[in-house]
Amino acid sequence: MTKAYCAIAALVSGLLAGPAAALDLTMPGPVAAQESRQEPAATYILPTGPITDGQLPHRRLEGALDQRAWVLDARGVSSLELLQPLRAELVAQGFQIIFECETHGCGGFDFRFTVDVMPEPAMHVDLGDFRFLSAEKGDEAVTLLVSRSPAFGFVQLTRLGALPLPPPAPLNTDLPELPIATEPAAPPEGPTTPVVAPEPPQVAGDLAATLRAQGSVVLEDLVFASGAAALEPGDYPSLLSLAAWLAESPENSVLLVGHTDSSGALKANVDLSKRRAEGVRQALLALPGVKAGQVRAEGVGPLAPRASNLTEEGRQKNRRVEAVMASGQ
Repeated sequence: MTKAYCAIAALVSGLLAGPAAALDLTMPGPVAAQESRQEPAATYILPTGPITDGQLPHRRLEGALDQRAWVLDARGVSSLELLQPLRAELVAQGFQIIFECETHGCGGFDFRFTVDVMPEPAMHVDLGDFRFLSAEKGDEAVTLLVSRSPAFGFVQLTRLGALPLPPPAPLNTDLPELPIATEPAAPPEGPTTPVVAPEPPQVAGDLAATLRAQGSVVLEDLVFASGAAALEPGDYPSLLSLAAWLAESPENSVLLVGHTDSSGALKANVDLSKRRAEGVRQALLALPGVKAGQVRAEGVGPLAPRASNLTEEGRQKNRRVEAVMASGQ
C-alpha cells in the first residue's frame, strides 16, 4: 500500500462506489495520509453490541470488502468531534445506525482487539479514547472507528456489500530478455575492502518520539527463547529507552501488548502472549526509575496480526510485544 500525503482539507468523493450511488464522506480535518484495502469476497464480523464476558454480539456477513483509513491533522479535536459529522453524513445518505459505543462502553481493550482494525501506522487506536458505530442500508453494512493521538486524528471506514471493485492492473508481458551468464566473473585484482555489515536500526533514540507521534511502537529487538515467556539475557536498547521515558516523567505510562502468530490453539497463544508481555514488564521494572503503576501487561495472541500467517517471515513479524502509550507527554 502507498501513502498519499496532502496539506489541504479533502473532500473524499466517490469513496466506495456502489451500483446505485456513491458514499461520499467529508473528512473532518486535513488529510495527512490515507490507506485502503479491498477484497472481492470476504467474511466480515459486524459488531452489533458491546463485548461482555468475552462475547461480542455480531452478524456474520459475506460480500465485497472495502476498507479505508485516514490520518488527519486534527490537533485539539476530540474523538466525538471526529465522529459526529461522519455519523450525520451516513444518516443523511440513508444508513440506519444499529450500534454505537465509546471506549469502555464498547468493552475497552477486549473490543479493540476483537474488531478488524488496519495495522499501524494506517490506523491507530488509543485504548483510552476511541468511538465505534455500525450501520446498514439495504444489503450494505458499514462501520466507523475513530480515535486520536496527541497530534493526529484517525478514521477507519469499512463497507461490506455487493460492491464493484477496481479491476486488477494488466499483466506486463513485454519484458526485456535477461543476459545469460556463461561463467562466473573473475575477482578484482589487488587488495579488497572487507564488507562491513550495516548496524541495526537505533530503536532507542526514536522510541519516545514514535510513541508521542503514533501512540504505539513495536519493541523489535526483544528476543525470547522458543515457547518461553522470559526474555533472553542481554541489554535491549528499546527497553532502556522506554525506561528512560518513564523515569523522566512519572505521569508517563504504557500498556505492553503481547502478540503471537496463529500456530496452535487460541487460548494457549493468548496465554503465552500475556506471559511474554508480563516478562517484558518485569524487565522494565528492574531498570532504574520505573514504577509498577506505570506499566501494565496484556496479551491478545494472534488476534491482531501485522503480516500474513501463511509464511514464516509473516509469522515472525506477528510474534512481538508492542508498547502502547496509555498516558504521557
